[in-house]
Amino acid sequence: MTGPVVGVVGAGAVGQAVAAGLVSVALPERLVVVSRREAQVRGLVADLQDLALSARSHTQVAAGSDADLRGCDAVVVALRSDFTNTADRDVRRGGAVANAPAIGDLARGLHGYGGSVLVVTNPVDLLARRFAEVSGCTRVYGIGSNLDSARYRLILAECIRVSPELVQGHVIGEHGDRAVLCLSTTTVDGRPVSAPARAVAEDLQRRPALIRAGIGRTRYGPVGAALSTLRKALGLVDGVEEVSVPYGDVWLGLPLAFTGGMAVPCLPPLTRFERLRLDSAASSLRDAYTRMPTPPERISS
Repeated sequence: MTGPVVGVVGAGAVGQAVAAGLVSVALPERLVVVSRREAQVRGLVADLQDLALSARSHTQVAAGSDADLRGCDAVVVALRSDFTNTADRDVRRGGAVANAPAIGDLARGLHGYGGSVLVVTNPVDLLARRFAEVSGCTRVYGIGSNLDSARYRLILAECIRVSPELVQGHVIGEHGDRAVLCLSTTTVDGRPVSAPARAVAEDLQRRPALIRAGIGRTRYGPVGAALSTLRKALGLVDGVEEVSVPYGDVWLGLPLAFTGGMAVPCLPPLTRFERLRLDSAASSLRDAYTRMPTPPERISS
């Protein structure tokens, strides 16, 4: 039995990190790297081939085109257009206008694709929705809230001095300023936990800025979230991931329970305050989506 074939679109900082992560853990049998920058993708493929040999990974790495993605079991979208993000609020939304056309072009090329698509490009909630609507693909997941959830568990564990593996809890809503901490259903070793909610929330908000200040851009956290989700979307393991999927007429982060590669929502009970926060995130994302460039097919209709 052969292993899965995975495509990575984008050879920038995040695309490189995702591709290296996939090769390092030998998740795919074959990795197809796609980028408009031919010299960059050739260099990346050569470097990844060296990594595979040194790490004794069985993953075969090759450059490919958009057409080659149709032969993949899953595609990770990590492309990024050239732009300078000058936003000081809603920072992750700063790339919406610049990245939306490239996401739309890729989605049109993959119209009707039957595999799983993991959108990593920010703003992930908006661009996952754009990709799904243009492509018609039914297995599109935005990577973001699962990274927020991992950070939340880590911060909370450090705060109350327990192992992060004992913490169970979700961050849902927007991968951004309107993330919703599901404090009411968070447990430690199966028991409810009392924690300084404000301090944990503030640390969660500060963490991306801490990373950007130190290394310029978040790279490896999204890799972990993408790898974890890929394993579940491909049916290699079962479990729960917080990913961006439809919620009414918007897309935002919700917990999905994956079984054999199939996913169903498993949103925990929310307090009135948590529900209001989630609805506020949905309203903001709804408004933000209307300000994105309209796909060409909508203009001509």
